[in-house]
Amino acid sequence: MFSWKTLEEMREAAEKVGAQLPLAEDTSCLRQSWQAGAHAVPNRIVIQPMEGCDSEADGSPGAPTRRRYLRLAAGGAGMIWLEACAVCRQGRANPRQLWIREENVDAFRRLADEMRETALRTTGVAPVLVLQLTHSGRYSKPDGVPAPRIACNNPLFEKDAPLPESCIVTDAEIERAEDDTARAAALAQRAGFDGADIKASHRYLGSELLSAFTRPGPYGGSFENRTRFLRNALSKARQAVHGEFLLTSRLNAYDGFPYPYGFGAAEGGGLEPDLAEPIRLVQILRDELRLPLVNITIGNPYVNPHVNRPADWQPYPLPEDPLLGVARMLACVGGIKRAAPGVQIVGSALSYPRQFAGNLAAGAVEAGLMDAAGFGRLSFAYPEFARDLLSGAGLDRRRCCVACGKCSQLMRMGSRTGCVVRDPEFTNLYKELTKK
Repeated sequence: MFSWKTLEEMREAAEKVGAQLPLAEDTSCLRQSWQAGAHAVPNRIVIQPMEGCDSEADGSPGAPTRRRYLRLAAGGAGMIWLEACAVCRQGRANPRQLWIREENVDAFRRLADEMRETALRTTGVAPVLVLQLTHSGRYSKPDGVPAPRIACNNPLFEKDAPLPESCIVTDAEIERAEDDTARAAALAQRAGFDGADIKASHRYLGSELLSAFTRPGPYGGSFENRTRFLRNALSKARQAVHGEFLLTSRLNAYDGFPYPYGFGAAEGGGLEPDLAEPIRLVQILRDELRLPLVNITIGNPYVNPHVNRPADWQPYPLPEDPLLGVARMLACVGGIKRAAPGVQIVGSALSYPRQFAGNLAAGAVEAGLMDAAGFGRLSFAYPEFARDLLSGAGLDRRRCCVACGKCSQLMRMGSRTGCVVRDPEFTNLYKELTKK
């Protein structure tokens, strides 16, 4: 269990289990500005996309959405990567997932404007705003009941009960999803966001297709086919937007599943990460699609959360020390960074060290493993963490995320979600729901 009171104690614990963690004493490098394409980012702290499941029925940001993002805007991070926003109705993960479309683009514009105004008023600088665009694929649930659109059956997910052929997304549907994504990117630009992320992570459609080794046709089998959706969606989005609008992708470099059921694993290599294909893909994103920035993650929060959300507790026996999970993430992020110079890399899974999260982030930046540090769970628990970290005061351990997983539990219970431990609004909501 996390019990370290000093940075040195954590460093010794990491060494004891063989986890290579670059823990820096000085966190001042996080104050440095950097470039994301044509956009100057005022510091190296990025808010990662964390779904709140609190939109209006039409996909517009709801009052709780506004509350959450205005708190984050006041928090001082240089880039805010807004949560997954569906590109079509069939792609919504739940009836309260954001969904940008022609009818509600003005509501998204009001949110973006308010976020900038809040940030300028409280911190003096405006963050770069990136909207994540997604088709939920196997996790689609637009009416609140599962309506999966899978790339292919996968025994690690379906086990001995394969889904019917009608659940397998057709090539025509995938092409429509490419077009829907491009249309959503254009709407994101109209709404005033600085960029859009074509999501290819955590086993949603764009991610699952990367490992569709057993799927026939133009979207499965070979590397060229399995990366076709992401490449096409980005290419079409490039044609739909104009000027200095930033296109990027949050990309799974490793799924944590063996070949042929996961991306980033070699044939016969078991569960060990193999970055050959992810590196090749990032190089294509850099050279052919001109992406200046990629956000790297690994694992699946629903099946193997210890891979991408290290914690002291998981809904299954822990297969490893959480510090080893943190080290694996850094190794994958750093492997991509070293092999793809010229691409700015945002790293992930930095919340587990709690009050020492800034030390790990700064050490990773100084070591050249990433250009900017992405924080997800910590931002739910402690929206102002960036301001405290950048001021030199450091993180207040009493406000940090404790990696309990209850925010995810709320989402699985069909609720809107937030930090159960640190936010009284969600503490009370969690108590009500668990009583039921």
